[in-house]
Amino acid sequence: MVENWDDFLVPYKQAVDELKVKLRGIRAQFLKIDGRSPIEFVTGRVKPVDSIKEKMVRRHISEDRLEEDMEDIAGLRIMCQFVEDIYQVVDLLRKRTDINILEERDYVHNKKPSGYRSYHIIFEYPVQMLDGEKVILAEIQVRTLAMNFWATVEHSLNYKYQGEFPDDLKGRLERSAEAAFHLDEEMSEIRDELQETNKHEPGKDVRKSSDEDSHLQ
Repeated sequence: MVENWDDFLVPYKQAVDELKVKLRGIRAQFLKIDGRSPIEFVTGRVKPVDSIKEKMVRRHISEDRLEEDMEDIAGLRIMCQFVEDIYQVVDLLRKRTDINILEERDYVHNKKPSGYRSYHIIFEYPVQMLDGEKVILAEIQVRTLAMNFWATVEHSLNYKYQGEFPDDLKGRLERSAEAAFHLDEEMSEIRDELQETNKHEPGKDVRKSSDEDSHLQ
């Protein structure tokens, strides 16, 4: 049973802080070597206690099974410019020795009925505490900026309608999700065409990156 929520959440907060530093470090290395990174920016959060309790009720999770059955108490989000970047980031995560991936859910090319797209990775992460190592469950979501915009708006509307969208609004959300994905596809095609043009025009470099810290949150 959870006697003190602040104490219970300490390793989750530490995991989020550590992983944000590591993932942003990867981004910095890519920028230094290649001038461009598949990671645009990284955010992370620990689920608020009220949200944990609400999900426990909704998913029928008992307090004594909380650490084993709730995968997203610690959550990170990696934003990418292009769909192809998502899979590059996933490959990078698979090769890491500090996380143990338990499950992958590809909602990018297997979208949810709502239109939601993202790539989810559930993993174990060891946190060094004063009394020894503690392995926690955590989640990373990898998505494009367009996918994130849609998901953020849809999530805020979910609170207003408590998940029960009117049919008309549900249809419009699904269509807007498809429009966002088509935008991703179009931007990838534009990028590919520019790179192809660059091959035939020596001296030009179309790789541009924003300032390293400008998008980090």
